[in-house]
Amino acid sequence: MTREGRVGRIERVTKETSVLVEIDLDGSGKVDVATGVGFYDHMLDQLGRHGLFDLTVKTEGDLHIDSHHTIEDTALALGAAFKQALGDKVGIYRFGNCTVPLDESLAQVTVDLSGRPYLVHTEPENMAPMIGEYDTTMTRHILESFVAQAQIALHVHVPYGRNAHHIVECQFKALARALRYASERDPRAAGILPSTKGAL
Repeated sequence: MTREGRVGRIERVTKETSVLVEIDLDGSGKVDVATGVGFYDHMLDQLGRHGLFDLTVKTEGDLHIDSHHTIEDTALALGAAFKQALGDKVGIYRFGNCTVPLDESLAQVTVDLSGRPYLVHTEPENMAPMIGEYDTTMTRHILESFVAQAQIALHVHVPYGRNAHHIVECQFKALARALRYASERDPRAAGILPSTKGAL
């Protein structure tokens, strides 16, 4: 992947799902998403728009069972596409963080595009179990799946919140901004890989 075209495209097909993800890290926030899970589509829309990523996601899954496979496999493909789009990582900032409030809820997200997958995730307990067809326990699993394929270190902390919709949405908005800041090119570091080890 050249630095001029930071685009990732992943097709993932199993007996449970068929997923297509395309992402352009240097886009303008154009989003075309359809997973069959309305709230998840809403969250992926936040990711693209606030990250200024052009994002296409088309998933057909076994929703007659439940939404788990659809949500998980989409997150895996999204992580793989993001990693592909990053390419050699030369000249990027590498680190990014953002704190986003949404009414009574607050999310703090920090990311390191390190090449090493690691997730730390905390959010308020006793959240409402469902938002429409979206199981709120899936938020952590989405992040786990994304991190595993993107090979990044991600810390997401929601110190407080009351409304489940707000708690989840502020996480995706903060994640979008943190990924945007980390993946952007640093004009002072053109041609430089941001690692003392010489590899990311």
